[in-house]
Amino acid sequence: MFHIGTEEVTTGGERSEPLGTPEVTPVDRTGPETTPYGPASASSQSSRPSRDGASASSGYCAGLCVEGRFQHVVSAGGSHLPVPSSVSYESSICSRGGTPGLRRTPGSCGGRPARTPLPDHTATSSSSANASSGASVVVAVVEGRGLARGEIGMASLNLKCPELVLSQFADTGTYAKVITKIHILVPLEILMPDTSSEKGKGTKLFNLITENFPGVAFTAIQRKYFNERKGLEYIQQLCTPEFGTVLMEVQAKYYCLATAAALLKYLEFIQNSVYAAKSLKVIFKGSEQTAMIDSASATNLELVTNNRNHRSEHTLLGVLNYTKTPGGARRLRSNLLEPLLDVDTISIRLDTIQELLENEELFFGLKNAIGHFLDIDQLLSVLVQIPKQETVQVAEAKITHVIQLKHTLDLVPRLRMTLKNCNTALLKAYSASLDDDRFDMILEQIKTVINDEITYMKGSLNMRTQKCYAVRPNINQFLDIARRAYTEIVDDIAGLVNQMGEKYGLPMRTSFSTARGFFIQVKLEGVALPEGKLPSEFIKVTKNKNNYGFTTVDLMRMNDRCDEALREIFHISYVVICQLLHTIHEHIHCLYKLSDAVSMLDMLLSLANACTVSDYVRPEFTDTLAVKQGRHPILERISGQQPISNNSYISMGSNFVIITGPNMSGKSTYLKQVALCQIMAQIGSFVPAEYASFRVADQIFTRIGVDDDFETNSSTFMLEMKEISYIIHNASDRSLIIIDELGRGTSAEEGIGICHSVCEFLLSLQAFTLFATHFLELCQLEALYPNVENQHMEVQHTRSRDTGAEHVEYTYLIKRGCSEERHYGLKAAEMTALPSTITQEAKTIASKVSQQLLAKHHSDPETQRQRAVYHLATRLLQAARNSRLDPDSLRMYLKGLKKQYEAEVQAIGQSMDVEEE
Repeated sequence: MFHIGTEEVTTGGERSEPLGTPEVTPVDRTGPETTPYGPASASSQSSRPSRDGASASSGYCAGLCVEGRFQHVVSAGGSHLPVPSSVSYESSICSRGGTPGLRRTPGSCGGRPARTPLPDHTATSSSSANASSGASVVVAVVEGRGLARGEIGMASLNLKCPELVLSQFADTGTYAKVITKIHILVPLEILMPDTSSEKGKGTKLFNLITENFPGVAFTAIQRKYFNERKGLEYIQQLCTPEFGTVLMEVQAKYYCLATAAALLKYLEFIQNSVYAAKSLKVIFKGSEQTAMIDSASATNLELVTNNRNHRSEHTLLGVLNYTKTPGGARRLRSNLLEPLLDVDTISIRLDTIQELLENEELFFGLKNAIGHFLDIDQLLSVLVQIPKQETVQVAEAKITHVIQLKHTLDLVPRLRMTLKNCNTALLKAYSASLDDDRFDMILEQIKTVINDEITYMKGSLNMRTQKCYAVRPNINQFLDIARRAYTEIVDDIAGLVNQMGEKYGLPMRTSFSTARGFFIQVKLEGVALPEGKLPSEFIKVTKNKNNYGFTTVDLMRMNDRCDEALREIFHISYVVICQLLHTIHEHIHCLYKLSDAVSMLDMLLSLANACTVSDYVRPEFTDTLAVKQGRHPILERISGQQPISNNSYISMGSNFVIITGPNMSGKSTYLKQVALCQIMAQIGSFVPAEYASFRVADQIFTRIGVDDDFETNSSTFMLEMKEISYIIHNASDRSLIIIDELGRGTSAEEGIGICHSVCEFLLSLQAFTLFATHFLELCQLEALYPNVENQHMEVQHTRSRDTGAEHVEYTYLIKRGCSEERHYGLKAAEMTALPSTITQEAKTIASKVSQQLLAKHHSDPETQRQRAVYHLATRLLQAARNSRLDPDSLRMYLKGLKKQYEAEVQAIGQSMDVEEE
């Protein structure tokens, strides 16, 4: 095997790095970089053009563009990504007699590049799993008409992994499900029928999507291409046999089939390549399988993006993300934004994490095995595509992909061995899925063509050498000749550099960069240049401190010969490798199973790793939210130590909690803590607490913050009303609702009125609601409704011995009852530089107003007695449903309930006697 003793640099010779330094691949940032769901990390799945062959591009172009009906709508911030220049839409139109004055389609008319990127041919290394990349998902959306209005079909493809995701569901007039699903996908482009934006009068759905995604490109396609029959044909032809059952799920789902047809045809047109038959993973995702978290709630809770600094890792994703592969990171992000609803699935994940924590050998064995995998989804994406043009770049990329495939398959036996003695159902299932003869079969076939020593390596020079000698010798004699020529040229380059070093007495070495090829580097430390400058025959000089990089005319000629020899090697190797890929193609779909196993194992290892960093506990699932000494997971990461912990309790008997307390006492942090722990539990993670029980929430809503929105010309109050309206229209009995301040953007009277009416509406639901407010008048709801409970953030008052001034100390602890604090806003004002005369007068006026507005409202004894009976009944029901106590312990618990009830009734009787006296 030939090894080259040169060094590699990343850019034009300005900085020298030792051989093997990871190559820095520029990340495509053309799509929208941030969304309400955060930086566009490689989130979902899918990449694919389509199938019909070389003539499809021009045919589709002519069809789409006829009579100017293919409208390309790009809002401000729309992005354009490169596609091969051969895809010339203009020439396709003109060759068929189309009108040359049409609006430009997404292709390269007149040299303008198209938006949609080709899949990156450079595999992402494991170390870059956390790096966000450009948006790469294309989404097609269609809505039913007439009686079917509100029925939505969606299809999405991630251009970096070959998975087609189909959805069909009924949505409300607010289209909350559609907007949320699109937010999660972080799309590069959205396709809709041209009828949805006809004559400038867009449908309600079209207008809502364009408003919510101002930085995404929109393309209107003729309605006839949304053809369900064609969509079903596509899926039958392209779906890999392992996922063939999806046909039974979607054959009557006409709208998602229609979007699949339009999307696949459009991508075939844009990508200039097709997918091989039986090569795509096709899945159907209904909206009932996961909990819904709207984009505003995901932003408020900082699930994947920190609101102050988008690059900060102080998010829930940052807290839990110890993944080693890009697929694992994508899966974790997707789960955080769409937590599970099925308790059995969640329990299986919790069992797996528990085994990983208890079995140290398994934990570290899996961690080491998983860490060497590349991005299998992206590798699959390029392996199943058939390019319509064969270029040097395509040939070189295919060789790289086969090397990466060999590297991936070499890792399977080690992963299989690590999983051999596992106990939990999920690990056993993945162990069985990896016990597939096709992995060994493909690897053996690859080894008949590819050298055993060849493997994936970081660094462009290393990979260049690996690609050059990838194919075994004696398979093609022309290839052997071309390689000998390449070796001789490289030896000549090394000899030339040595001669130059001896000639000028300088410590020269051969270096390499992708941009410059081979060039010369000199590091001057204690060495003087002759006449104080480099000899004149050295050209293209770059300098970085004491490092000089340069070349010569002879070296540039040798580089050209070297490139020519490489092109010949790559071309011949490509022919050999294409034959190999054709042989193994029918077996390659087992990689879908490997991709699924690696990404899931990586995510579960990450969740287990988070438990070892902090003290987490396994949650239970009942009909009650009960957390003992719960902590805020992000705050715990920021502070580096355990923050103040609090208990939380919400049940069917007290499902509406009103929280009061001064400014800065910790209300918002506590509310977010409850929601974050709920999400962690529903993705199958342990949670930061001593004990935790949760009720599965089908939706999680939050209303937090009091900012104006200048883009939509919405005041604080209007934003509040829009957000609370969204909650009221979409909340269900199984939702978790977090409201932090409502009605603060208007007068006190109106604010209290709105809060009171909203509370009464939410009380009609069985949703678990946490409502933080400064309106102490709302505490009176506890006297009217037995399922309302008042809680407050406790503060302590201290006086300075020297000055006698009163100070407020925040305990950040939540206690039962309504806050006894009055005028705490004025106390906060006293801590500022406001003159004391102003604050004193404010106190006097506030006291007079309070006396007029606040009147004590005592509930009558009969209401109090009914409340005591209600609480006893709900606790008995809860014990009957969820108790795991032995008979003696249960008997003691019931006796305690009886004593508590009798004490409450006795207290009511005593208060009646006092009032009568």
